[in-house]
Amino acid sequence: MDEDLERMDRDALLVEARKLRNAIRAHCDATSHDLCWHHSDMWALLPERLDPAIAVPPLSKFMRGCICYRQSLDEQASDAPVHDEEFDG
Repeated sequence: MDEDLERMDRDALLVEARKLRNAIRAHCDATSHDLCWHHSDMWALLPERLDPAIAVPPLSKFMRGCICYRQSLDEQASDAPVHDEEFDG
């Protein structure tokens, strides 16, 4: 699956590593309402082209998952500042 890495020289591997690190940093820097988005741009970094067939839960189950996610943020990042603004999509 990652045969392309075997063909890369050191410089190409460094470019690839920097590209992936920058994408991970951008993803990690997501905050506020941006935490909730589907990040297909991350999948685009893979050499194989994917068209993921995602399954979306019914809205009520999805929203319960959102609440659990938010509660986990309270536990894991209890000192994070609160961004008290409505979503402006």
